[in-house]
Amino acid sequence: VNKYIPADFDPSKVPRTKKPKDGLVSVRMMLPFSIQCSTCSTFMYRGRKFNSKKEAVSGPNGMYLGIQRFRFYIKCTACSRPVTFLTDPEHADYEMESGATRNYEVYKDEQKTREQQQQEEQQQETLDSMKALENRVLESQREMQELDNLEEIKAMNARHAHLQTQNGSLGNEASTVEMARQARASQQQQQQQQQQEKDEAANIKVSAQESCRDDEANNNHNKEATQNEEPQNDNSSDSDTTNKMGKKHTLDDAIVQKEDDEDTAKRQRVDQE
Repeated sequence: VNKYIPADFDPSKVPRTKKPKDGLVSVRMMLPFSIQCSTCSTFMYRGRKFNSKKEAVSGPNGMYLGIQRFRFYIKCTACSRPVTFLTDPEHADYEMESGATRNYEVYKDEQKTREQQQQEEQQQETLDSMKALENRVLESQREMQELDNLEEIKAMNARHAHLQTQNGSLGNEASTVEMARQARASQQQQQQQQQQEKDEAANIKVSAQESCRDDEANNNHNKEATQNEEPQNDNSSDSDTTNKMGKKHTLDDAIVQKEDDEDTAKRQRVDQE
């Protein structure tokens, strides 16, 4: 962090802190391992916080390969007995010194047993060449088995990826087939509607033609009746004929209008599609 230093600053006037006479430094720390007090048998577990005192270890054991070792002082939480432990840079750990005992730790024994097994195997290989050859063969077999397992896992992953892509393509094909089926169904429905409209138009046309024939038959019958009888009034006969012709023209106009409406509806459907 950049700080402002005034021009008249004099470092010699800054008060100096005095070092403690006994060389102990207060440190807030947590226990690196679980311990049990030797006096009151109280357990203090790993991770518990203490206000400890730290000092540098002097003497021949104070340094390890140029690394300074330190001693920590804490007190028991029940009886206030002093407990000390040291840093152990050789094993990247801590070493219990006095006042308590370190609890049993499984992973420590596991490491020790693994190291002992490795040392015994090395001794056996140096003493027995056949044993060394067997160990090398077993190691090569183990490596080959691991490679086979790895290849099997890779093949399985590739198969799963292929199946996923195949399922995706099948899903796309199914969607296209469904869309085609829907289009075909809509086309059939439109054809049915068109056929129904055509049938309705034909029925209307036939009914109009039948009505026209009936009107013509009635007219012919009336004409024959009037020819047999004496003509009474020419004006009345002319009005009847004009009314009949007007009815026929209105029917023809209705048929033509119906056909024009059907044609316009068909054109609109085609434009929408």
